[in-house]
Amino acid sequence: MAKLHPDNPDDALYADDEQWMRLALDEAQKAAALGEVPVGAVAVWQGQVIGRGFNRKEDSHDPTAHAEMIALREAAAFLQNWRLIDVTLYCTLEPCPMCAGAMIQGRLHRLVYGGKDTRFGADDSVVSVIREEAFNHRVAVTGGILENQSVALLQEFFKMLRN
Repeated sequence: MAKLHPDNPDDALYADDEQWMRLALDEAQKAAALGEVPVGAVAVWQGQVIGRGFNRKEDSHDPTAHAEMIALREAAAFLQNWRLIDVTLYCTLEPCPMCAGAMIQGRLHRLVYGGKDTRFGADDSVVSVIREEAFNHRVAVTGGILENQSVALLQEFFKMLRN
């Protein structure tokens, strides 16, 4: 658990971020159990989960079946609106350009992610899609929440694949 500072108003938000990120990690575990790359996501609106997802590319034979895309679709269906204005998406890994584009298109309020993706990351690891100033919508971004747990899950998965 992170150290919280009573004088910092962001601490309550950070504590909530960890709570929701743990649910995203649970989703990532589901992916690993199916032999999928263990990435999980949850969409939160007004204190409730309205979308969940984990990678399903192999199982569904769908290149767009990323955890984020699945959670965003569920959230939009729940709200009956493609505009995700007050929704926060928690994802165990920095999103790829496709997922970042969907967040911008969906007017997502906030993205919180765990580990950096040094191969496809679209926050700032490889490209800065999510922070691109040319777009008409800005997604607030917080990275590094439960980063060690997110990275460890991926490392263990790929270690098992190699053995």
